[in-house]
Order: sequence, then C-alpha cells, then structure tokens
Amino acid sequence: MASDVHWSELQRDPKGVAKLTEEGDVRVHRRDGPDLLLTREDRANSRAEGALDAARLVRGLLSQLDAPKLASAAAVEFPWVDVLPEHARRAFVEDLARAFRVSAEVGRWTVVAQTVREWKATAVIYADPELSAQLSGPLDGDFGPVPNPMET
Repeated sequence: MASDVHWSELQRDPKGVAKLTEEGDVRVHRRDGPDLLLTREDRANSRAEGALDAARLVRGLLSQLDAPKLASAAAVEFPWVDVLPEHARRAFVEDLARAFRVSAEVGRWTVVAQTVREWKATAVIYADPELSAQLSGPLDGDFGPVPNPMET
C-alpha cells in the first residue's frame, strides 16, 4: 500500500519521506503535474523480474494452445472480443501472443497495452454495423494527392 505525501512535505522533510519507503511506495502529490511514485530500487527490480517471468510463462502457454481455445480465453478477460468476427478473433489472439513475446524480451508492457487498445477500438467498429460497413466498403471518387508521411 502506498503512503501519500505532498510535494511540499518531500521538500521539507526528504529523509522522513524516504523512510516511508521502508514500509511501501510513496505517492507524491503535485499541483503542477501528475503524481510521482517513490519506490526503492530493489522493490522496483523485483516487480520487473516478476513481470518478465509472468510474461515468459504466458508466452509459453500461448504457444501451447490452439487458436479457438485462445480466443475463448481472451473473451473471458476481454468481453469485447465477442463482437469480432472469427477471422479477427484469430488475428487478435495472434497479435496478443506476439505482443507478449515482445514484451517478455524487452521488458516493456506498453506493447501489450497498445495491442489491446487497438483491438478494442476495432471491436467498437465491428459493434456498429453502419460504421463497420462504411469503413470496410469501397471508396468513391478521388480524394486528391496523399502527402508523403515522411515530410510532415
């Protein structure tokens, strides 16, 4: 459990605030920005190692299961998977497995989070038949030149 202190308390009594980290993390509230989390390095390293071990285990489990079982398991944790068509469910599971493998190797969960966020947005589109039809249908007309993304 995190202790809560204000920035001014950290400035006034840094040793006292640092001592609080012996009991757990310390959340430092600031008026001019997001809160900070003060933690001991050994605790942060243990969390990172545990997360990496968990990611490797999940990665191993994902490689052992077939796509329908994975899609069924994913739907339990991510109910929005149910609105995806079958081919998209398989693609989501494959992308999620790949994201776990990458995250396990680089130790960054942002890869998994981005994958889930993007597929959830895809599910929102499939949940709206009009929007899905509009976005998956052919485009009519010429929309003009496409700017080079490397120049913008």
